[in-house]
Amino acid sequence: MLGSGLITDTFFSVLNLLLLALFCFKLFVFIDAAIRPASAYVAAGKLTKVAWLLILGIAAFYDLKWGSFVSFLTIIGAAAAIIYAVDVRPALRQLSGRSPKRGQKNRQHDGPYGPW
Repeated sequence: MLGSGLITDTFFSVLNLLLLALFCFKLFVFIDAAIRPASAYVAAGKLTKVAWLLILGIAAFYDLKWGSFVSFLTIIGAAAAIIYAVDVRPALRQLSGRSPKRGQKNRQHDGPYGPW
């Protein structure tokens, strides 16, 4: 057993907070993947929406139930969540082409004296 000293208790408390943050990140990317249209995944040339939902959902569920830093599935799930966040999500957001909010002008084509 590792003991219950101040240093080991603090160390494991920090690890638990990091695991919680990792779980929240995985949950965020899962929800983001769920709200994107399925056609955007195909148009971006990425895996299908169902495949990403399965990968990210299993990763988040595993962390919720059995996650630990030494678990192989926790590490693989973290890698999948990071790949989604840095590669797939920006491609999907670029395809969605969000329009400006109501009441705001599209300042993309404004010159110094108005639109051009």
